[in-house]
Amino acid sequence: MRFTRRSAVIATAIALFAGLGLGQAWLQNVAQAQGRSVEAPKFEVDALWPKPLPNHWVLGMTIGIWVDEQDHVWIIHRGRDTLHANERALELKVGECCAAAPPVLVFDPAGNLVRSWGGPGEGYEWPQSNHGVHVDYKGNVWIGGNGEKDAHLLKFTKEGKFLMQVGKLGANNGSNDPNNFGRVAKIWVDPKTNEAYVADGYKNKRVAVLDADTGKLKRHWGAYGNKPDDADLGKYDPAAPLPQQFRNPVHCVERSNDGLVYVCDRQADRVQVFRPDGTFVKEAQFAKQTLGSGSAWDIAFSKDAQQKYIYLADGTNEVVRVVLRDTLQEITNFGDGGRQPGQFYGVHSIATDSKGNIYTTETYEGKRLQKFVFKGVQQVAAGNQGTVWPAAR
Repeated sequence: MRFTRRSAVIATAIALFAGLGLGQAWLQNVAQAQGRSVEAPKFEVDALWPKPLPNHWVLGMTIGIWVDEQDHVWIIHRGRDTLHANERALELKVGECCAAAPPVLVFDPAGNLVRSWGGPGEGYEWPQSNHGVHVDYKGNVWIGGNGEKDAHLLKFTKEGKFLMQVGKLGANNGSNDPNNFGRVAKIWVDPKTNEAYVADGYKNKRVAVLDADTGKLKRHWGAYGNKPDDADLGKYDPAAPLPQQFRNPVHCVERSNDGLVYVCDRQADRVQVFRPDGTFVKEAQFAKQTLGSGSAWDIAFSKDAQQKYIYLADGTNEVVRVVLRDTLQEITNFGDGGRQPGQFYGVHSIATDSKGNIYTTETYEGKRLQKFVFKGVQQVAAGNQGTVWPAAR
């Protein structure tokens, strides 16, 4: 490339502004002018949402989220894990603070806590390790579990009244069992067909589809639509061909408005797409060198009618990836590892409300809920945007 006088002037200005610590915004504009930007949804973290919990309550690992038709945000967490290690004082009550919040918490759009319930009760087996929450179009609340013996899922009213248990604790019999599950990660109910899609899961390697009223299994499939096989796949190798079965966990399942079913195969760093009958359509990997817990944790769709974008939570790399749904191409992402607002420590689950805002939960030591305000589709940095802190007003 020829080094022109104009290039020299630009280079000198960049050095000057960077040296003064004043050039970040200017440099970003230069980068955008040179084509390193992309049109995508823009978000800013709302550092004041939600409001503080009452009763000295604290959250444990927060491992499920859904937004209902009233834009109420439902989360599920494991309050008992707040009693571990140096937090044993919560159980012994050596001081005034604190107590684990009930497992199911509901917040209104302003961030006020409006409902709480959950835990063991009469007539059902509460999971050893609850995982995932979904509010269906009838207002029923579905909960899975990924504890060692969790082979079932539960259905309640919004008020916490028990309605149905499908499967039994400790009764797992593999990925082709019609009656039990294998550590369910997530449930989603289709309002058009009244079918419950189950990401099954942490032990099994399948998507299971149930009648949402009776819990009866209607069909199930594994990766690429194959019959599930529970053989050990060994450690993930980014250089090896992708496996013909799901790795564990099968961590999310959700259906788009145009009838496609999206499945997170977390430790294979991939999302697979199917027709509702289990016919394989396509797949894509994201950050495919990611080892350990993988990169494909949970998805939500943008709220435009076409659901143009997928938001993919990646709890290993601590970002939310923005993906074009038609091509499965990632165009940008935001977030970073950390404990400040807009950063993540184990970003686990993700959902959107009717206004297009994003909500995330964090597991491990993250133990929190965050809101990211939708600011419209704009030019944003391609690649990683970092922490999406509110712009100076």
